[in-house]
Amino acid sequence: MSTRAGIVVTGTEVLSGWITDRNGPWVSARLADLGVDVVHLTVCGDRPADLLAQLRFLASEGVDLIVTTGGLGPTADDLTVATVAEFLDRPLEQDPAMRQTIETVIRTWRQVPDGIALPSSLEAAIDKQALVPLGAQAIPPSGTAPGVAVPSSDTLPAVLVLPGPPHELQAMWPVAVRTAPIVDAIAGRVLHEQKTIRAYGLSEPDLAVTLLDAESEVPDLADVEVTTCMRGGELEIVSRFDGHAANIYNRLQDLLLARHGERIFSTDASTIDDVLVGRLNGRTIATAESCTGGLVAARFTDRAGSSAYMLGGVVSYSNDVKTGVLGVPAELIDRLGAVSEPVAAAMADGAREVIGSDIAVSTTGIAGPGGERPGKPVGTVCFGLSIAGRETITVTRQFPGDRDSVRRLATTAALHMIARALEDG
Repeated sequence: MSTRAGIVVTGTEVLSGWITDRNGPWVSARLADLGVDVVHLTVCGDRPADLLAQLRFLASEGVDLIVTTGGLGPTADDLTVATVAEFLDRPLEQDPAMRQTIETVIRTWRQVPDGIALPSSLEAAIDKQALVPLGAQAIPPSGTAPGVAVPSSDTLPAVLVLPGPPHELQAMWPVAVRTAPIVDAIAGRVLHEQKTIRAYGLSEPDLAVTLLDAESEVPDLADVEVTTCMRGGELEIVSRFDGHAANIYNRLQDLLLARHGERIFSTDASTIDDVLVGRLNGRTIATAESCTGGLVAARFTDRAGSSAYMLGGVVSYSNDVKTGVLGVPAELIDRLGAVSEPVAAAMADGAREVIGSDIAVSTTGIAGPGGERPGKPVGTVCFGLSIAGRETITVTRQFPGDRDSVRRLATTAALHMIARALEDG
């Protein structure tokens, strides 16, 4: 059996929904990269009794490692280290070297030279953050809060305590997983291969039928763990397996390609963004967006080096901008409405002309919750794609869900529309 781990994300702000948890999924993915199976991921508020209950629960589940995030600050409600020490029945002790490290960070940030006394409140905060459970290894901070790695015992798992701010946690991770307590805790891990196939336009029920058939067509398929997730209109098929099952996975992949090859756009975990940039092949692109409000352009510019192909975009939310900037004929909008394929085509052509790109894509639609028209319900989005040397193409799609969902699905659809056109060309 591989090494098992549990994750406890602490923070009332996360539990209450004020902020979205980014640490739990990130830590889970990194542990999976190490060959560690994450069996539980929980969230609790800044209450010692609740955290203690979570720690005891995970220990009862037989995990080898517990990772906690958050609760390492200097304030009174930051009690993770003290609670972990209570859980492990280890007294807290001052780590002199870590105390000096924290003080140096504080003096640097506050520009307080050595030899000048810090305020008593800061001294108390430093003292608090330099406390570690007996026998634990302190991990140097990337901010002001150090991490703590506590070794396992005969009856209790190892515990890795990390800070809450995601950038601090991620910066500390490489050092944390190389500490002796954590290396020992995950020594029994089994490294798995993980493969990701991505499809667009493939439903989970259709995939379920194929996977059911695969159980009889692919011998020993049970040796491959397959999970699926619908995300932003795309279906991710993630398979994990030991090295000996590689041939079994290859047969499964062949079956999926045979059944759904037209909808599968990646078998190597590449995203549609990766695929599309590869197919641009030196060509430049621009956007003209109404209902998506710049989300398509944002997907392009999220990538480092996007200035090599992304020239710019126009958020033509009002009809005046469609006509005045993109050159869409006013009579076209008056006659057909802004949400129409001819207007989408004119927007794409106008963007390519105004910005000077090789390719331009446009979106115009009704994201909701209001704005529906006869024959054009909420969720209607028209797309235009203008490529130099080709006839402009258009398509109309209907997307389900609320405003946010419609906009996100339309953004993904625009990227797939471009990628498919470039593949065909």
